[in-house]
Amino acid sequence: MQLIQPLKIIKYAIVAACIAMPWNATAINHGSLTDQLLSKKLGRNLVESLLVKSLLEITEGKTKQAFATVNELIRTAPNFKLAYLIRGDLLTSQAHALTGFGDSYSAKINSLSPVKDEVLGLQDEARTRIEYYLSDKKSAQLPNLLVKLGEAETHLIVVDTSSSRLYLYKKIDDSLQYVDDYYVTVGKNGVGKQVQGDKRTPLGVYFAGTKLTQPLDAIYGDAAYPLNYPNELDQYRNKSGSGIWLHGTPIDTYSRPPRASDGCVVLSNPDLKALQPILQTGKTPVVIVNNLEWLENNGIKEALKNQNIEKLALEKAIDSWRKDWASLNTDKYLDHYSKRFFYSDGGYSQWSEYKREIQANKSKIDIKVDDISMIGYPGLEQTMVVVNFEQDFKSATLQNKMRKRQYWVVENDQWKIIYEGAG
Repeated sequence: MQLIQPLKIIKYAIVAACIAMPWNATAINHGSLTDQLLSKKLGRNLVESLLVKSLLEITEGKTKQAFATVNELIRTAPNFKLAYLIRGDLLTSQAHALTGFGDSYSAKINSLSPVKDEVLGLQDEARTRIEYYLSDKKSAQLPNLLVKLGEAETHLIVVDTSSSRLYLYKKIDDSLQYVDDYYVTVGKNGVGKQVQGDKRTPLGVYFAGTKLTQPLDAIYGDAAYPLNYPNELDQYRNKSGSGIWLHGTPIDTYSRPPRASDGCVVLSNPDLKALQPILQTGKTPVVIVNNLEWLENNGIKEALKNQNIEKLALEKAIDSWRKDWASLNTDKYLDHYSKRFFYSDGGYSQWSEYKREIQANKSKIDIKVDDISMIGYPGLEQTMVVVNFEQDFKSATLQNKMRKRQYWVVENDQWKIIYEGAG
Protein backbone atom coordinates (compact mmCIF):
# COMPACT_ATOMS: atom_id res chain seq x y z
CA MET A 1 0.00 0.00 0.00
CA GLN A 2 1.32 3.43 -0.90
CA LEU A 3 1.54 5.69 2.12
CA ILE A 4 -0.67 8.72 2.01
CA GLN A 5 1.20 12.00 2.21
CA PRO A 6 0.48 13.91 5.45
CA LEU A 7 -2.36 16.40 5.57
CA LYS A 8 -1.57 20.00 4.86
CA ILE A 9 -4.66 20.61 6.93
CA ILE A 10 -2.30 20.15 9.88
CA LYS A 11 0.26 22.51 8.38
CA TYR A 12 -2.49 25.06 7.92
CA ALA A 13 -3.35 24.79 11.58
CA ILE A 14 0.26 25.31 12.62
CA VAL A 15 1.57 27.92 10.21
CA ALA A 16 -1.59 29.06 8.39
CA ALA A 17 0.20 28.30 5.12
CA CYS A 18 -2.75 27.87 2.75
CA ILE A 19 -6.47 27.40 2.56
CA ALA A 20 -6.61 24.62 0.00
CA MET A 21 -5.18 22.07 2.45
CA PRO A 22 -3.67 19.47 0.07
CA TRP A 23 -2.13 16.35 1.52
CA ASN A 24 1.46 17.52 1.83
CA ALA A 25 4.50 15.65 3.08
CA THR A 26 6.10 18.77 4.51
CA ALA A 27 3.16 19.41 6.76
CA ILE A 28 4.48 18.45 10.17
CA ASN A 29 7.29 16.61 11.85
CA HIS A 30 6.66 16.65 15.58
CA GLY A 31 7.25 13.17 16.91
CA SER A 32 5.53 13.64 20.24
CA LEU A 33 2.62 15.78 19.02
CA THR A 34 0.13 12.93 18.78
CA ASP A 35 0.95 11.70 22.26
CA GLN A 36 0.71 15.22 23.66
CA LEU A 37 -2.69 15.87 22.13
CA LEU A 38 -4.11 12.51 23.03
CA SER A 39 -3.02 12.85 26.64
CA LYS A 40 -4.15 16.48 27.08
CA LYS A 41 -7.28 17.01 25.06
CA LEU A 42 -8.81 13.86 23.68
CA GLY A 43 -11.23 11.52 25.35
CA ARG A 44 -14.00 13.92 26.49
CA ASN A 45 -15.81 13.71 23.16
CA LEU A 46 -15.31 10.32 21.58
CA VAL A 47 -16.29 11.34 18.05
CA GLU A 48 -14.03 14.37 17.93
CA SER A 49 -11.25 12.42 19.63
CA LEU A 50 -11.36 9.72 16.96
CA LEU A 51 -11.45 12.33 14.20
CA VAL A 52 -8.35 14.12 15.45
CA LYS A 53 -6.59 10.84 16.15
CA SER A 54 -7.17 9.67 12.57
CA LEU A 55 -5.84 12.94 11.12
CA LEU A 56 -2.75 12.82 13.28
CA GLU A 57 -2.11 9.20 12.31
CA ILE A 58 -2.33 10.17 8.65
CA THR A 59 0.25 12.93 9.13
CA GLU A 60 2.67 10.32 10.46
CA GLY A 61 2.02 7.95 7.55
CA LYS A 62 0.26 5.42 9.78
CA THR A 63 -2.44 4.57 7.24
CA LYS A 64 -3.27 1.18 8.71
CA GLN A 65 -3.95 2.72 12.11
CA ALA A 66 -5.79 5.61 10.43
CA PHE A 67 -8.08 3.17 8.59
CA ALA A 68 -8.90 1.44 11.87
CA THR A 69 -9.51 4.73 13.64
CA VAL A 70 -11.73 6.23 10.93
CA ASN A 71 -13.73 3.00 10.70
CA GLU A 72 -14.28 3.12 14.45
CA LEU A 73 -15.31 6.75 14.02
CA ILE A 74 -17.90 5.79 11.40
CA ARG A 75 -19.25 3.00 13.63
CA THR A 76 -19.56 5.51 16.47
CA ALA A 77 -21.16 8.23 14.31
CA PRO A 78 -22.57 6.67 11.12
CA ASN A 79 -23.84 10.07 9.94
CA PHE A 80 -20.49 11.89 10.22
CA LYS A 81 -19.85 13.00 6.61
CA LEU A 82 -16.33 14.23 7.28
CA ALA A 83 -15.31 10.74 8.38
CA TYR A 84 -16.47 9.28 5.05
CA LEU A 85 -14.48 11.89 3.14
CA ILE A 86 -11.32 10.96 5.05
CA ARG A 87 -11.91 7.26 4.51
CA GLY A 88 -12.51 7.91 0.81
CA ASP A 89 -9.16 9.66 0.57
CA LEU A 90 -7.47 6.81 2.41
CA LEU A 91 -8.93 4.31 -0.06
CA THR A 92 -7.95 6.46 -3.04
CA SER A 93 -4.39 6.70 -1.71
CA GLN A 94 -3.97 2.96 -2.28
CA ALA A 95 -3.98 3.60 -6.02
CA HIS A 96 -2.11 6.90 -6.25
CA ALA A 97 -0.79 9.76 -4.16
CA LEU A 98 -3.33 12.39 -3.29
CA THR A 99 -2.80 16.00 -4.25
CA GLY A 100 -5.71 17.54 -2.37
CA PHE A 101 -7.98 16.96 0.59
CA GLY A 102 -11.11 15.37 -0.86
CA ASP A 103 -9.40 13.91 -3.95
CA SER A 104 -11.71 10.92 -3.74
CA TYR A 105 -14.51 13.28 -4.79
CA SER A 106 -12.49 15.25 -7.38
CA ALA A 107 -14.48 14.04 -10.39
CA LYS A 108 -17.72 15.06 -8.77
CA ILE A 109 -16.24 18.36 -7.64
CA ASN A 110 -15.36 19.26 -11.23
CA SER A 111 -18.87 18.64 -12.46
CA LEU A 112 -21.21 19.34 -9.57
CA SER A 113 -20.94 22.64 -7.69
CA PRO A 114 -23.16 21.50 -4.75
CA VAL A 115 -20.72 18.65 -4.12
CA LYS A 116 -17.83 21.11 -4.34
CA ASP A 117 -19.47 23.34 -1.74
CA GLU A 118 -20.05 20.37 0.53
CA VAL A 119 -16.43 19.21 0.30
CA LEU A 120 -15.17 22.75 0.94
CA GLY A 121 -17.41 22.84 4.01
CA LEU A 122 -15.98 19.55 5.25
CA GLN A 123 -12.45 20.87 4.69
CA ASP A 124 -13.32 23.91 6.77
CA GLU A 125 -14.76 21.74 9.53
CA ALA A 126 -11.67 19.53 9.63
CA ARG A 127 -9.39 22.58 9.77
CA THR A 128 -11.46 24.22 12.50
CA ARG A 129 -11.54 21.14 14.68
CA ILE A 130 -7.82 20.38 14.33
CA GLU A 131 -6.88 24.02 14.93
CA TYR A 132 -8.66 23.86 18.26
CA TYR A 133 -6.69 20.80 19.31
CA LEU A 134 -3.43 22.35 18.17
CA SER A 135 -4.15 25.64 19.94
CA ASP A 136 -2.73 26.63 23.30
CA LYS A 137 -6.17 27.19 24.79
CA LYS A 138 -6.32 24.98 27.87
CA SER A 139 -9.56 23.79 29.38
CA ALA A 140 -8.64 25.39 32.69
CA GLN A 141 -8.61 28.88 31.20
CA LEU A 142 -11.42 31.29 31.96
CA PRO A 143 -12.97 33.90 29.65
CA ASN A 144 -12.15 37.53 30.33
CA LEU A 145 -15.72 38.40 31.30
CA LEU A 146 -17.17 39.98 34.42
CA VAL A 147 -19.64 37.35 35.64
CA LYS A 148 -21.65 36.83 38.78
CA LEU A 149 -24.42 34.26 38.41
CA GLY A 150 -27.70 34.41 40.29
CA GLU A 151 -29.20 31.68 42.46
CA ALA A 152 -31.09 30.02 39.59
CA GLU A 153 -28.21 30.40 37.13
CA THR A 154 -26.09 27.33 37.72
CA HIS A 155 -24.10 27.49 34.48
CA LEU A 156 -22.80 29.93 31.88
CA ILE A 157 -22.43 29.21 28.16
CA VAL A 158 -19.87 31.18 26.14
CA VAL A 159 -19.77 30.79 22.35
CA ASP A 160 -16.59 31.88 20.59
CA THR A 161 -17.69 32.23 16.98
CA SER A 162 -14.14 32.75 15.69
CA SER A 163 -13.19 29.21 16.71
CA SER A 164 -16.65 27.62 16.33
CA ARG A 165 -16.53 26.56 19.97
CA LEU A 166 -19.06 26.54 22.80
CA TYR A 167 -17.64 26.56 26.33
CA LEU A 168 -19.63 25.47 29.36
CA TYR A 169 -18.86 26.73 32.87
CA LYS A 170 -20.54 25.99 36.17
CA LYS A 171 -20.93 28.25 39.17
CA ILE A 172 -18.69 27.47 42.12
CA ASP A 173 -19.45 29.95 44.90
CA ASP A 174 -18.92 33.33 43.19
CA SER A 175 -16.56 32.04 40.52
CA LEU A 176 -16.69 29.89 37.37
CA GLN A 177 -15.25 26.46 36.70
CA TYR A 178 -14.73 24.98 33.25
CA VAL A 179 -16.92 21.93 32.52
CA ASP A 180 -16.63 21.08 28.81
CA ASP A 181 -16.53 22.50 25.30
CA TYR A 182 -18.17 21.59 21.99
CA TYR A 183 -17.79 22.29 18.28
CA VAL A 184 -20.59 24.49 16.89
CA THR A 185 -21.84 25.92 13.62
CA VAL A 186 -22.79 29.59 13.24
CA GLY A 187 -24.23 31.81 10.49
CA LYS A 188 -23.42 31.31 6.80
CA ASN A 189 -22.51 34.98 6.49
CA GLY A 190 -20.63 35.19 9.77
CA VAL A 191 -21.58 37.18 12.85
CA GLY A 192 -22.97 40.54 13.90
CA LYS A 193 -26.62 40.06 12.98
CA GLN A 194 -28.35 43.27 11.89
CA VAL A 195 -31.49 42.48 9.91
CA GLN A 196 -33.98 39.70 9.24
CA GLY A 197 -32.59 37.15 6.80
CA ASP A 198 -28.94 38.24 6.82
CA LYS A 199 -27.91 34.73 7.91
CA ARG A 200 -25.62 36.09 10.61
CA THR A 201 -25.28 35.06 14.25
CA PRO A 202 -25.84 37.84 16.80
CA LEU A 203 -23.15 38.88 19.26
CA GLY A 204 -24.02 39.81 22.84
CA VAL A 205 -25.56 38.57 26.07
CA TYR A 206 -28.63 36.36 25.69
CA PHE A 207 -30.66 33.90 27.72
CA ALA A 208 -31.77 30.47 26.53
CA GLY A 209 -35.43 29.66 27.00
CA THR A 210 -36.91 26.24 27.66
CA LYS A 211 -37.03 23.61 24.93
CA LEU A 212 -39.53 24.32 22.17
CA THR A 213 -42.38 21.82 22.28
CA GLN A 214 -44.05 22.44 18.92
CA PRO A 215 -43.19 20.16 15.97
CA LEU A 216 -40.04 21.38 14.22
CA ASP A 217 -38.54 20.86 10.79
CA ALA A 218 -35.98 18.05 10.63
CA ILE A 219 -33.17 20.56 10.06
CA TYR A 220 -33.36 21.55 13.75
CA GLY A 221 -32.49 18.08 14.97
CA ASP A 222 -33.52 16.62 18.30
CA ALA A 223 -34.25 19.88 20.13
CA ALA A 224 -34.23 23.68 19.95
CA TYR A 225 -33.80 26.28 22.69
CA PRO A 226 -34.68 29.88 21.72
CA LEU A 227 -32.41 32.80 22.58
CA ASN A 228 -33.94 36.18 23.41
CA TYR A 229 -32.65 37.85 20.25
CA PRO A 230 -33.21 40.69 19.68
CA ASN A 231 -32.39 41.61 23.26
CA GLU A 232 -33.04 45.07 24.71
CA LEU A 233 -29.84 46.57 23.31
CA ASP A 234 -30.45 44.98 19.89
CA GLN A 235 -33.93 46.51 19.75
CA TYR A 236 -32.59 49.92 20.71
CA ARG A 237 -30.10 49.63 17.86
CA ASN A 238 -32.95 48.73 15.45
CA LYS A 239 -31.67 45.22 14.82
CA SER A 240 -34.33 42.95 13.38
CA GLY A 241 -34.99 39.26 12.92
CA SER A 242 -35.97 36.47 15.27
CA GLY A 243 -35.78 32.71 15.70
CA ILE A 244 -32.16 32.54 16.86
CA TRP A 245 -31.90 29.20 18.62
CA LEU A 246 -29.48 26.66 20.03
CA HIS A 247 -30.46 23.54 18.12
CA GLY A 248 -29.30 20.19 16.77
CA THR A 249 -28.71 18.69 13.31
CA PRO A 250 -30.78 16.56 10.91
CA ILE A 251 -30.79 12.83 11.58
CA ASP A 252 -28.54 12.14 8.57
CA THR A 253 -25.94 14.73 9.59
CA TYR A 254 -23.67 14.48 12.62
CA SER A 255 -22.39 18.05 12.30
CA ARG A 256 -22.36 20.95 9.87
CA PRO A 257 -19.51 23.17 8.59
CA PRO A 258 -18.44 26.10 10.81
CA ARG A 259 -20.44 28.62 8.74
CA ALA A 260 -23.64 26.92 7.63
CA SER A 261 -26.65 28.04 9.69
CA ASP A 262 -29.16 30.82 9.07
CA GLY A 263 -27.89 32.53 12.22
CA CYS A 264 -28.52 29.92 14.90
CA VAL A 265 -25.87 28.20 17.00
CA VAL A 266 -25.92 24.54 15.98
CA LEU A 267 -24.50 21.54 17.87
CA SER A 268 -24.49 17.85 17.11
CA ASN A 269 -27.47 16.08 18.64
CA PRO A 270 -25.32 14.15 21.16
CA ASP A 271 -23.66 17.40 22.30
CA LEU A 272 -27.02 19.16 22.58
CA LYS A 273 -28.32 16.22 24.62
CA ALA A 274 -25.36 16.62 26.99
CA LEU A 275 -26.43 20.24 27.57
CA GLN A 276 -30.10 19.39 28.04
CA PRO A 277 -30.06 19.16 31.88
CA ILE A 278 -28.65 22.69 31.98
CA LEU A 279 -30.76 24.22 29.22
CA GLN A 280 -34.04 22.78 30.53
CA THR A 281 -34.04 25.36 33.34
CA GLY A 282 -34.82 28.07 30.78
CA LYS A 283 -32.52 30.48 32.63
CA THR A 284 -29.11 29.79 31.16
CA PRO A 285 -27.14 32.89 30.09
CA VAL A 286 -25.44 32.57 26.71
CA VAL A 287 -22.66 34.99 25.80
CA ILE A 288 -21.83 35.03 22.07
CA VAL A 289 -18.55 36.71 21.24
CA ASN A 290 -16.12 36.89 18.34
CA ASN A 291 -12.45 36.35 19.23
CA LEU A 292 -12.99 35.52 22.87
CA GLU A 293 -10.45 37.06 25.23
CA TRP A 294 -8.96 34.75 27.85
CA LEU A 295 -7.50 35.40 31.26
CA GLU A 296 -3.81 34.67 31.07
CA ASN A 297 -2.72 31.94 33.47
CA ASN A 298 0.23 33.92 34.79
CA GLY A 299 -2.01 36.85 35.70
CA ILE A 300 -5.31 35.16 36.46
CA LYS A 301 -5.27 35.89 40.21
CA GLU A 302 -4.74 39.59 39.63
CA ALA A 303 -7.39 39.67 36.89
CA LEU A 304 -9.96 37.92 39.08
CA LYS A 305 -9.12 40.27 41.93
CA ASN A 306 -9.77 43.27 39.67
CA GLN A 307 -13.04 41.72 38.48
CA ASN A 308 -14.17 41.26 42.08
CA ILE A 309 -13.41 44.92 42.75
CA GLU A 310 -15.59 45.84 39.75
CA LYS A 311 -18.41 43.60 40.97
CA LEU A 312 -18.32 45.14 44.43
CA ALA A 313 -18.34 48.65 42.94
CA LEU A 314 -21.35 47.77 40.80
CA GLU A 315 -23.15 46.16 43.74
CA LYS A 316 -22.52 49.33 45.73
CA ALA A 317 -23.95 51.44 42.86
CA ILE A 318 -27.05 49.22 42.72
CA ASP A 319 -27.59 49.55 46.45
CA SER A 320 -27.12 53.32 46.27
CA TRP A 321 -29.72 53.46 43.48
CA ARG A 322 -32.11 51.45 45.64
CA LYS A 323 -31.62 53.67 48.68
CA ASP A 324 -32.04 56.90 46.72
CA TRP A 325 -35.22 55.54 45.15
CA ALA A 326 -36.61 54.52 48.56
CA SER A 327 -35.71 57.92 50.06
CA LEU A 328 -37.95 59.63 47.47
CA ASN A 329 -35.06 61.97 46.65
CA THR A 330 -35.88 62.04 42.95
CA ASP A 331 -32.89 64.16 41.91
CA LYS A 332 -30.41 61.75 43.53
CA TYR A 333 -32.38 58.78 42.18
CA LEU A 334 -32.33 60.09 38.59
CA ASP A 335 -28.63 60.86 38.86
CA HIS A 336 -28.04 57.10 38.65
CA TYR A 337 -29.35 57.12 35.06
CA SER A 338 -27.32 57.93 31.97
CA LYS A 339 -28.61 60.76 29.78
CA ARG A 340 -28.53 58.10 27.03
CA PHE A 341 -30.96 55.96 29.03
CA PHE A 342 -33.70 54.12 27.11
CA TYR A 343 -36.67 51.95 28.02
CA SER A 344 -39.79 50.57 26.36
CA ASP A 345 -41.57 53.94 26.22
CA GLY A 346 -38.76 56.31 25.32
CA GLY A 347 -35.60 57.88 26.66
CA TYR A 348 -34.25 59.75 29.65
CA SER A 349 -36.59 62.76 29.39
CA GLN A 350 -39.73 60.59 29.33
CA TRP A 351 -38.40 58.45 32.18
CA SER A 352 -37.50 61.50 34.26
CA GLU A 353 -40.91 63.10 33.77
CA TYR A 354 -42.70 59.83 34.57
CA LYS A 355 -40.67 59.15 37.71
CA ARG A 356 -41.04 62.70 39.07
CA GLU A 357 -44.80 62.43 38.72
CA ILE A 358 -44.91 59.01 40.42
CA GLN A 359 -42.52 59.96 43.24
CA ALA A 360 -44.47 63.15 44.03
CA ASN A 361 -47.52 61.07 44.96
CA LYS A 362 -45.66 58.69 47.29
CA SER A 363 -45.29 59.23 51.02
CA LYS A 364 -43.26 56.15 51.82
CA ILE A 365 -41.88 53.20 49.87
CA ASP A 366 -39.78 50.18 50.74
CA ILE A 367 -37.58 48.45 48.17
CA LYS A 368 -35.52 45.31 48.51
CA VAL A 369 -33.12 43.94 45.90
CA ASP A 370 -31.98 40.33 46.02
CA ASP A 371 -30.41 37.58 43.91
CA ILE A 372 -28.26 39.83 41.74
CA SER A 373 -26.58 38.44 38.62
CA MET A 374 -24.07 40.29 36.43
CA ILE A 375 -22.75 39.46 32.98
CA GLY A 376 -20.32 41.68 31.12
CA TYR A 377 -21.39 42.58 27.57
CA PRO A 378 -18.63 41.63 25.09
CA GLY A 379 -17.32 43.49 22.09
CA LEU A 380 -18.21 47.05 23.12
CA GLU A 381 -15.90 50.03 23.43
CA GLN A 382 -17.69 51.08 26.63
CA THR A 383 -17.87 48.80 29.68
CA MET A 384 -21.40 47.45 29.96
CA VAL A 385 -22.90 44.85 32.31
CA VAL A 386 -26.30 43.16 32.11
CA VAL A 387 -27.74 42.99 35.63
CA ASN A 388 -30.73 40.90 36.71
CA PHE A 389 -32.26 40.85 40.20
CA GLU A 390 -35.38 40.20 42.23
CA GLN A 391 -37.11 43.44 43.21
CA ASP A 392 -39.61 43.65 46.06
CA PHE A 393 -41.49 46.96 46.02
CA LYS A 394 -43.94 48.08 48.71
CA SER A 395 -45.92 51.30 49.13
CA ALA A 396 -49.24 52.24 50.74
CA THR A 397 -51.09 51.39 47.54
CA LEU A 398 -48.92 48.79 45.80
CA GLN A 399 -46.97 45.65 46.57
CA ASN A 400 -45.06 44.07 43.71
CA LYS A 401 -42.36 41.45 43.24
CA MET A 402 -40.67 41.10 39.87
CA ARG A 403 -37.51 40.05 38.10
CA LYS A 404 -35.86 43.19 36.79
CA ARG A 405 -33.15 43.73 34.19
CA GLN A 406 -30.86 46.72 33.94
CA TYR A 407 -27.90 47.52 31.70
CA TRP A 408 -25.19 49.45 33.55
CA VAL A 409 -22.37 51.35 31.83
CA VAL A 410 -19.31 53.22 33.08
CA GLU A 411 -19.46 56.96 32.35
CA ASN A 412 -16.76 59.27 33.70
CA ASP A 413 -15.64 56.50 36.07
CA GLN A 414 -19.15 56.10 37.50
CA TRP A 415 -21.68 53.33 37.04
CA LYS A 416 -24.87 54.56 35.30
CA ILE A 417 -28.07 52.80 34.22
CA ILE A 418 -28.61 52.88 30.46
CA TYR A 419 -31.61 50.52 30.30
CA GLU A 420 -34.26 49.25 32.73
CA GLY A 421 -37.18 46.86 32.30
CA ALA A 422 -38.66 43.52 33.27
CA GLY A 423 -36.19 40.64 33.34
